Amino acid sequence: MQLQDMLYSQGFGTRRVCCGLVQQGRVTLGDPPRPVDDPTEDVDPEGLVFHVQGERWAYQAQAYLMLHKPTGHECSQKPGAWPSIYTLLPGPLRSRPSGAASGVQAVGRLDQDTTGLLLLSDDGKFIHRLSSPKHHVPKVYEATCKHPVTPEQVQRLLAGVVLDDDPKPVRAAACEVDGTHLLRLTLTEGKYHQVKRMVAAVSNRVEALHRSAIGALALPADLAPGQWRWLTPAEVAGLMGRAS
Repeated sequence: MQLQDMLYSQGFGTRRVCCGLVQQGRVTLGDPPRPVDDPTEDVDPEGLVFHVQGERWAYQAQAYLMLHKPTGHECSQKPGAWPSIYTLLPGPLRSRPSGAASGVQAVGRLDQDTTGLLLLSDDGKFIHRLSSPKHHVPKVYEATCKHPVTPEQVQRLLAGVVLDDDPKPVRAAACEVDGTHLLRLTLTEGKYHQVKRMVAAVSNRVEALHRSAIGALALPADLAPGQWRWLTPAEVAGLMGRAS
């Protein structure tokens, strides 16, 4: 693969822009860095480490990452009243060529006031398998409730509650109380405002909501709100296996 094509595939601009980056001496290859000036140089992208304008990158044939979504951000490319989660990512991740879309896409959405684990990718198959309700991928939510959570409310959530737009009951796959006001629910479907509406259906109210896990993948304690990192190959494989 030519160097300029590799940079293009990673979201560093058009091939012409990538060609200019190399010719201007803004790209180095390897660790330790080796200067390059030929945009047509053949490179083996597998496992390649490179620097663009001093920032270190590793080649990724497809992008799989997690973001600790902070409050006050919308999961939309065209947000309304709140900033987009995509502004929290580096430009190349937002510009990777990926079929009809550009850049990584969120796997499902979280409300602007909901925090926690959000996955993003440019792999359509990965996105579909983790977001499609037919695969029943478990997601764990931690809801801070206005009123103390009672055993009766827990039982109703496990048995199933009817939401206003669907006569079919929806139920939590698992439900437990931590203390008096923190309710931890595991869901295998993703209806609109589902956690908030389920809690409201048992006469309580969600004051704060946080997603702590998707499948077997938990949000790392050391990933601060607004930060992101690449998923490891083992994490990607685990998520896909869990979704099968």
